[in-house]
Amino acid sequence: MFLLFGTTVRRTLLVVVVFACGFCDKTVPQNVERLATKFTLFFVPLFTVSSRYTNQCSNCGGTTALTREQADHAVARSAVR
Repeated sequence: MFLLFGTTVRRTLLVVVVFACGFCDKTVPQNVERLATKFTLFFVPLFTVSSRYTNQCSNCGGTTALTREQADHAVARSAVR
């Protein structure tokens, strides 16, 4: 009997914000994303092992790590508008 297990990364777009990129210095949309590493058994994701938040520039592709609080703040701020 074979047991197939491993991990996969699921990317979820939380919000798109517009501000100056730290890499290319252009004011363009930035994608705030949640990357969740999930444990899989027979290619079925069972539970989340870890998660992290990133900010990716739509112009140059530069990626910056965010804390959960920073990501939550960006989501809350976009809901106000």
